Amino acid sequence: MSEIAQQPSPNFDDRRFPVSMLVLHYTGMQTGEAALERMCDPEASVSAHYMVWESGDVVQLVDEDKRAWHAGVSRWQGEEELNSRSIGIEIVNGGHDWRLKDGRLPPYPADQIDAVIALSRDIVARWSIPQTRIVGHSDIAPTRKQDPGEHFPWARLAGQGIGLWPLSLEASQRPSIDAALQAIGYDTSDLGAAVTAFQRRWRPARVDGLVDADTRSVAFAVADLYLAS
Repeated sequence: MSEIAQQPSPNFDDRRFPVSMLVLHYTGMQTGEAALERMCDPEASVSAHYMVWESGDVVQLVDEDKRAWHAGVSRWQGEEELNSRSIGIEIVNGGHDWRLKDGRLPPYPADQIDAVIALSRDIVARWSIPQTRIVGHSDIAPTRKQDPGEHFPWARLAGQGIGLWPLSLEASQRPSIDAALQAIGYDTSDLGAAVTAFQRRWRPARVDGLVDADTRSVAFAVADLYLAS
């Protein structure tokens, strides 16, 4: 990873809790320049600790020991106030609002993902972040967010030690899909939204919010993986 550039944002304050999470986002804007400008605009009241360009270049906006404003209203493993508990990385990608001309979601370039892996590895080691607390924005805010999207290569990150990925779908049976998702960390107060968020990350080939047999088996396998970690 190349040297990290500095672009200080005024949008931060003091943490209320120790760092124990890493949250990955896509910028969801037409350009990285527009996203960077917004995160440095005091009127916008949003920021992240880092932004990773398509090229793999990284810019830091907020010191890690401060609270950036990226998670919003969110919940994971029964905890709220996740801005205070997390480091946030924005990854330049148009996402669902800025698709390619053929309607596909814009891919994440290999150099960009390599940089995300290197940066995440450093952050996870520095703060001793558990693998079960490396999440996407949609994981922690399933009724509001879709990022980093079903096109984000979570399996590749897991292969490099960033997050978990089930290698087998053999799993313990659980009383319900709710129980499996709760064991992972999802807020299931809106079950349909939680299932959709789960599919974006763990069953990205079809994101429809329906609890089919495949979704159920993957959810049980991931729940076992999380409970064993």
